[in-house]
Order: sequence, then C-alpha cells, then structure tokens
Amino acid sequence: MSSEPIETGKFVEFTYTVTDTNGTVTEQSDVPISFVCGPGSGVVEKLETSLIGKAVGDVIEVELSPEEGFGDHDLNLTYTDDIGNVPEELRHVGAKVPMQNDDGDTRNFVVTSIEDGKLTVDGNHPYAGKTVHFELQIVTVRDATADDGPNSGSPKLH
Repeated sequence: MSSEPIETGKFVEFTYTVTDTNGTVTEQSDVPISFVCGPGSGVVEKLETSLIGKAVGDVIEVELSPEEGFGDHDLNLTYTDDIGNVPEELRHVGAKVPMQNDDGDTRNFVVTSIEDGKLTVDGNHPYAGKTVHFELQIVTVRDATADDGPNSGSPKLH
C-alpha cells in the first residue's frame, strides 16, 4: 500500500526518539504525535521541512543545533529562592510552577534542583542550549479535515 507524500495541508502522525550528543535517549514517544503540515503547525521548522516529501513507513534522522531547534539557554529564565517561599506541593524536582509576567503571559517553569535550602526553577525548554538528534517514523499521512485544524490538539515538538 502506498502513501501520499507529506506536503502542506496534510495531517501527519509520527513517533520519535530524541538522543543527546552522547547517543543517550532523552525522550521517546511510541504514541503518535500529530500535526497539520504548514504554517502554525507548532513543529520545529527543520523537523517539519525534513518531513516534506516523505511517506508512511519512512524514518528520518535530523540533528538540531540550539539555533535550529530550541534556542540558547537563557539565564534570565532561571530563578533560585529559599525553599520556604515555595508552596510545599511544589517542593520536588520536576514540579511545574506556572509564573505570570507583568503583561499577563504565563509560562511553566520546572523545579530543576533543591540544594542547601534553595529551590531553583527554569523556564527554558529542556533542550535549550543543546544539540539533539531526532529519529522520526511516519505512521500516518492523509488529507487534513476541518476537525484537524492547523493544530490537531496533540502534544507538539516546539
């Protein structure tokens, strides 16, 4: 059975594995991630561009530098405070802490360390400042429907 190639307007699902520069798996999804190819997809541009022309069953490998993927690590998005100033339910590594800026925009920060009575949160993407390697396997390609919209509601790689 042949599949249509991926192009703008196609609904696409893929599974993926992410490895760091040492080849260590840092993330993997066997549950397909879906998006509609084209503007507003929410998928990192180099990943989406690499998918164009590919079809179901194809496996592609893409290396993303910080500039191509998740940006540089911004020290202005890392904060350390006394643990006593943080609610108890957020006092564990991995806890997500929503923070709002003066404009009302909210960003999730993640508790990255707790040491010597201090708790550190980081608002950077986990891959910020890192070169990562993606292996994507395409599992579905079809015409998008109105229900799919530009973003079909699945988690996005951005």
